[in-house]
Amino acid sequence: MRTAAGLWRDRRFRTFWSAQAVSEFGDRITELGLPLIAVTLLDASPSQAGFLTAAVWLPNLASLFIGTWVDHRRDKRPLMIAADLTRTVLLLSLPIAYWLGALALGHLYAIAILTGTAHVVFNTACASFFVRLVERDQFLEANSKLSATRSISYMGGPALGGLLVQVLTAPVAIVADALTFVFSAVQLGRLKITPAPSEEPAEPLLRRAAAGMRYVLKHPYLSRSLACATTVNFFNLMSTALLVLFASRSLGLSAGTIGLAFGVGASGGLLGAVAAAPLSRRFGAGPVIAAGAIVFPSSIAIAALADGPTWLKAVALAAAEFVGAFAVMCFDVPLNSLQAAVVHDHMRSRVAGAFSSINYGIRPLGAIAGGFLGTWIGVRETLLISAAGGLLSVLWLIGSPIIRTRELSDLEPPQLVNS
Repeated sequence: MRTAAGLWRDRRFRTFWSAQAVSEFGDRITELGLPLIAVTLLDASPSQAGFLTAAVWLPNLASLFIGTWVDHRRDKRPLMIAADLTRTVLLLSLPIAYWLGALALGHLYAIAILTGTAHVVFNTACASFFVRLVERDQFLEANSKLSATRSISYMGGPALGGLLVQVLTAPVAIVADALTFVFSAVQLGRLKITPAPSEEPAEPLLRRAAAGMRYVLKHPYLSRSLACATTVNFFNLMSTALLVLFASRSLGLSAGTIGLAFGVGASGGLLGAVAAAPLSRRFGAGPVIAAGAIVFPSSIAIAALADGPTWLKAVALAAAEFVGAFAVMCFDVPLNSLQAAVVHDHMRSRVAGAFSSINYGIRPLGAIAGGFLGTWIGVRETLLISAAGGLLSVLWLIGSPIIRTRELSDLEPPQLVNS
């Protein structure tokens, strides 16, 4: 068994990690830039902001079929490279439209949907690619390292994004994200990973998709984790769709201050990513997942209740981000590792697609619901509903084998049962 430090000595893992790290930083710029374009340049309403967030996640409704198609491709690396380059071209169209004076909400919606589709292709391919790169006994540590890097991007990315938006304007700042996908594609092109063996005989796509969905819905671990994560995501997206608008209009914070607050708050994610593995070993993976499912969605209430001088509102926004970021790492790291440990190799992309089609597919509905509620009863009130509703997610874990899981090594090897 290799040590955790051995991952840093593994050139292939370092190359993959660098590709992920740079593109994650770019993503943080776009996550701030897109809604700011809508809110500040195109005067978007709460419902329009909700539709924009929904558009980002809409392609996940097709994740099952995309994942099934990806699963049939023996070598996943070319698909990941193609997804990166596609996102590069799409994002570069935004500053071009801005310079031509042709920027419109419809363009933002189209970019959100198309880049979201490329993101789904990348992620479903990465589920299989990851297990060819990292050995089973390294899943928890590898996920922890990748999640820690993602958390660092949430610390520096929004602050950098806010600065770039103020200096260059939001559309131009998105050029930086486009270039990060070029870097990711180049790094992935350098990796030489032995593809998974072909599955024979080949089945029709619809039959394979149905098998992937049945596998998820009948699996004792995957079905409960899916229900829990889907509930979290629905209520979380209600608040995510409105948070930048709330910070800008209701709290009166500038783009730079919003980015700084997000960046400072995201340090909780780094701490959570580092702490998730030792906490899981100390208290058990299942209890840590359950705790994360409670704290993560409820943390947005800290921002929703913010009042007083500008500095105090900024601190409240940062505090909400800090608590939520720490908790989501404690939820994601052990849950992702548990899922990687119980899924059969021949089902990984299909399962990732089936899981995402429901888990991420619910996000557009959450974003739209948040947008409509924000218009109807108010943005602050919608954030509080989001915080309260998210607490329901932990109910799915009660009585499940997940909450009783302490060590991943105790899990039985994955089987092709109920598929």
